[in-house]
Amino acid sequence: MKTIVVNSKSIERKWYVVDASGQMLGRLASNVATLLIGKRKVAYSPNQDHGDYVIIINADKAELSGTKAETKRYFRHSGYPGGEKFRSFKEQMELDSTKVIIHAVHGMVSKNALGRSIMGKLHVYKSAEHPHAAQQPVPFAL
Repeated sequence: MKTIVVNSKSIERKWYVVDASGQMLGRLASNVATLLIGKRKVAYSPNQDHGDYVIIINADKAELSGTKAETKRYFRHSGYPGGEKFRSFKEQMELDSTKVIIHAVHGMVSKNALGRSIMGKLHVYKSAEHPHAAQQPVPFAL
């Protein structure tokens, strides 16, 4: 039996729509990362991008369990001494809820050039409308 090595031209990519309303953020992010990486495919290999395109709608309605909505904080730094800035989960959801989901999915993807190309296939929208109807995305149930 020979090992099948798939090149990037022969990979068939699908488009999926995931509804984030009422979903826990971590479970949503891990399932979406699995789709983006392509781990559910037969010809998966960790050094190639076999993943599908994922559209996440209703990003405003993603949830956290317990008291994490009050205690979870997002950190960023300006690069200057004393330039650290923190935002709570609620503040970040009010400002831009798409960044919360992108941050969670990015944490589950490899941090290299392959991970950056994988994250390019993720599209997150605040409401239920998206401009990708021409790609005929299939709903994906979590």
